[in-house]
Amino acid sequence: MDYGWIKTILLKKLYRFLIMNQPERIDLCISEFNTLQDLEVLNSKVDIEKYSRDFFDYSPILKTKLDGCFADLVVRPYEAKAAAKVAAVCKRYDIPLTLRGSGTGNYGQCVPLLGGVVMLMGELNKVKKFDQQTGVVTVEAGCLLKDLDRQLAKYGRQLRLVPSTWRSASVGGFVAGGSGGIGSVRWGFLRDPGHLLGLEIFTIEDPPRKLKLDVRNSVPLNHAYGTNGIITSLALATAPLVDWQEVIIDCEDWPQAVQLLKNCSSSAIDLNLCCLLEKDIVKHLYALEDYQSGKHRLLILVGPDGIDTLKYLANNVDAKFTFLGPEKNKKGIGLREFSWNHTTLHMRSVDSNLTYLQMLLPITEIDAINELKSRWGNDLFWHLEAVRHQGAQRLAALPILRWRGRELLDEVINHCRTLGAVIFNPHVISVEDGGLGIIDGDQVQAKSSYDPSGLLNPGKLKGWDKQLRD
Repeated sequence: MDYGWIKTILLKKLYRFLIMNQPERIDLCISEFNTLQDLEVLNSKVDIEKYSRDFFDYSPILKTKLDGCFADLVVRPYEAKAAAKVAAVCKRYDIPLTLRGSGTGNYGQCVPLLGGVVMLMGELNKVKKFDQQTGVVTVEAGCLLKDLDRQLAKYGRQLRLVPSTWRSASVGGFVAGGSGGIGSVRWGFLRDPGHLLGLEIFTIEDPPRKLKLDVRNSVPLNHAYGTNGIITSLALATAPLVDWQEVIIDCEDWPQAVQLLKNCSSSAIDLNLCCLLEKDIVKHLYALEDYQSGKHRLLILVGPDGIDTLKYLANNVDAKFTFLGPEKNKKGIGLREFSWNHTTLHMRSVDSNLTYLQMLLPITEIDAINELKSRWGNDLFWHLEAVRHQGAQRLAALPILRWRGRELLDEVINHCRTLGAVIFNPHVISVEDGGLGIIDGDQVQAKSSYDPSGLLNPGKLKGWDKQLRD
């Protein structure tokens, strides 16, 4: 006999129960948490407000939707075992649990929609193992990417992919909430096979299970917003260390600049970043004012042996080539911090009424770019990133968009889609809507296996919510 329908009914009732009588259950949680070793309890208003936010205010839609969402309690484990005990207590009292790395995301990934407990993972930050033969590193989830890269450099290795927030982002938060960034021009995206090689997780059960997941079973937890397992450590592939060099190339003509971006990214040289900013963005990058030219600009990180090739490509189209020297010698912020979502950050510091979109452009990029620019004019400023997608060089876009309301945003998104662009919408809260737009059955199945009561970061996994509704 199939009892699945009974389970579904019970889960629906539990989901509704999560937000009822929560204060009393939170008090019971606090009483138990206070007895645990290696666990700090933070319940001041300041801490609760601070650790219930990320940079979701990049999106006016998310700002309205998430401004009133706060945890009831924040805890900070100092050992993985303490994190497991938090999971057990939350399960015992049916309290929602949301994991938080450094909170550098901007989609509300770590914002607790139904209150409950936010667990800070930053003290789980040890590098557990480095395999000198394969370059595989095993590291706790809370380790900062900059610290991990510093440790890897001692072995002549470096991370393949990092976000523009690499100074402050944690490795667990990046894998759970990110998708790509600096390095994507060579290595593609985090969910591409070969990057994430294994996970150690705890289930949210009483008692929790500690599981070591292989490559295959780790995939559903990659970019799942921490909705389907408590990641305590990760095994990642790394790359040989390269002494990256900073290069700026300025172009007068926009189509020429786009073509040069494609030529550079498809050349036989080592690249870590290949970014193009429209001149109306460049003029606001005050930290680069010594190099202002009033032109469209490529920002490039290249291996030492690729500098002459870039100079050759620039000279072929009469573009201005500027060599800034080794990235490691940069005393202030380097070019990488004007790329990816740091571009959005800088532009919003100039005008908080600006927001953005994320997309993979169609293969006929320049036609789509020109049509969108013609239609939307100065409401849209182009920011392109060269990436590797399914083995081919492509252009991703993170255009800056002037906010004129939800209706206009939807019009722009629909226009992009009609031209063949794949939208990764940064104005939604669910894993699926912000990604490929489809429900990943493996992610939902993993949640059923590792979080059967649906307590982890509820409201973010659309497929799970649909299962509860059906």
